[in-house]
Amino acid sequence: MKLYTENYPAPNPRKVHIYLAEKGLADTVARVHTKMAARMHKAEDFVKMNSLGQVPVLETDDGRFLSESVAICRYFESLHPTPPLFGRSPYEQAEVEMWIRRSEFRLWTPMGQVWINDDPRTAVVNPNQFKEYGAHMRKAVMGAMKWLDKELSGAGPFLVHDYFSMADIVLLCGLDFAKFVNMPIPEEFTHLTRWHKTVSARPSARAEGVKV
Repeated sequence: MKLYTENYPAPNPRKVHIYLAEKGLADTVARVHTKMAARMHKAEDFVKMNSLGQVPVLETDDGRFLSESVAICRYFESLHPTPPLFGRSPYEQAEVEMWIRRSEFRLWTPMGQVWINDDPRTAVVNPNQFKEYGAHMRKAVMGAMKWLDKELSGAGPFLVHDYFSMADIVLLCGLDFAKFVNMPIPEEFTHLTRWHKTVSARPSARAEGVKV
């Protein structure tokens, strides 16, 4: 199999890198460096694999293609169920899914709009930035962090109690990219900070994409 991917700070490829490291599969999948700065993800050959022109993309052994980071990880989970990262029981599986969706809608969605509309680094590819909207979405990101901090008060070390899961991976990558877009976790959000330090200390959090 081949994983068409990009290095940090690209947040969606990073989810897959962390997942593969946690599963002990990091060395079993060939990495193809798809340099976003060089617009390789928009090249004609790449778009044939993923019409949206986004990384990561997984090419399976039989020549088929999967995109979307969580979907790619679910594919690997079916092939390699141990150790489980999508829940140990039916209820935990639902909790992991719940937290993935919460992270995507409450944090990732507004964060993406900030990156697109209110960051000078994306102005080259998006000359029609809607800066007022981007600035408004910054408030939404801070609101999401405040809500997460409250949810994590009195909670275990991870989103699903004592169990590190794909949900933690999704939220970690989202918060770290928010920091890259100049929205770090405020110091007063002590519960969220505690959680972030816990998951960031795992060796998988430093997993590499493509060695260059």
